Amino acid sequence: MDKAAALRSNIGITMDPGKIDKAYELAKEAYQEIGVDVDAALKQMRNVQISVHCWQGDDVMGFEGDSGALGNGLAVTGNYPGRARNIDELQSDLEFAYSLIPGRHRLNLHALYGDFPTPVDRDEIGVEHFRGWIDWARGQQIQLDFNPSYFSHPHATDGFTLSHADAGIRQFWIDHGIASRKIAAAMGEAQDTPCINNFWVPDGYKDTPADRKAPRERLAAALDSIFATDLPAEHTLDAVECKLFGIGSESYVVGSHEFYMGYAISRNKVLCLDAGHFHPTEVISDKISSVMMYVPELLLHVSRGVRWDSDHVVTYTDELQSILQEVVRGDYLNRVHIGLDFFDASINRVAAWAIGTRNTLKALLAALLEPTQQLQQLELEGDYTGRLALLEEQKTLPLGAVWNHYCQQAGVPAGADWLGLVRQYENDVLSHRDRNPTLVG
Repeated sequence: MDKAAALRSNIGITMDPGKIDKAYELAKEAYQEIGVDVDAALKQMRNVQISVHCWQGDDVMGFEGDSGALGNGLAVTGNYPGRARNIDELQSDLEFAYSLIPGRHRLNLHALYGDFPTPVDRDEIGVEHFRGWIDWARGQQIQLDFNPSYFSHPHATDGFTLSHADAGIRQFWIDHGIASRKIAAAMGEAQDTPCINNFWVPDGYKDTPADRKAPRERLAAALDSIFATDLPAEHTLDAVECKLFGIGSESYVVGSHEFYMGYAISRNKVLCLDAGHFHPTEVISDKISSVMMYVPELLLHVSRGVRWDSDHVVTYTDELQSILQEVVRGDYLNRVHIGLDFFDASINRVAAWAIGTRNTLKALLAALLEPTQQLQQLELEGDYTGRLALLEEQKTLPLGAVWNHYCQQAGVPAGADWLGLVRQYENDVLSHRDRNPTLVG
């Protein structure tokens, strides 16, 4: 990106490219000693696209105007300066964030991020409200994913949308889902690759319900109405996302894992697993190989819950590594879509994108550099001693040297050099937004 390139020129890169090359050659030899083809791993890396979520840039506010405070199970904490207040600012921040991340990645949009020059309720949104995003994405060579927005709306204040007992409110949200599918299909057609359209609803009860059955029956019927019209699979794929509990729905969530697992299997839909949507002692890495036996494709929302579904910025945790290991070990890269879902307003929002996306890619690289074939062969032969020994030895191989080489080859900062660029962008761009509060739009 031109803006980031200019900043790099002004600040300078602190890591020595020559030293990066030398470290990479040594690392390559070390991996070759355990049978890992580093060149093949990097080739696979270049073909993987992460779907970066737009809502980190503005604290899930969207551009509908004065639509009220964020709610329905969602909360963003912090007041770090520089939040994007309109589409131009959000696109500028995204362009800069992408310039810090190796590879060519996607953008995940929520329905409340359309261009609405005049107020439009969610059951009436159309492709015209996202034409600007489609054109921008084409210019940036970025592909789009989409989500209907079943939250932060007067028709969701009691915690129910598609499973609402009121048929009129339920129909409003059905119409929103139908409109969203048309938008996603238009995006997919424009970019010649399917736009993943993910359905998550916050519906549930704070306290123990007397009837768990009826809301789930209404939700299934509402989803069936939304999906009644077949849309070309080459344009859009429908995904459904489960959740164990949320703020205001601690005791009962209509769209549980069991509900959506059954729905995805019976309706041939993509299943979405969010890393923060389960019990704190439960991990989605253990679910991947099971669900992939029964659903056509899987969408991952890579996040980080701390004690609850708090959507912290993704860090290089054991679970992150396990998630990507399962995707690679199962040879699922052609059936798994990797998206991000976190929002933190206590730190620089562009930095949050860079940290979370780069960590996800690092974990993917680590999985691709694992001696998977050798490990699985040892396991098949019953040599669990050898399996454990190799698993532990490969953990200390020089992943960082390969990562820095990958970044250098992709033309993005290696190591922590990206942070200086973010600080300069904050000084030149983000810090001025709070001095011009009238630019909100």
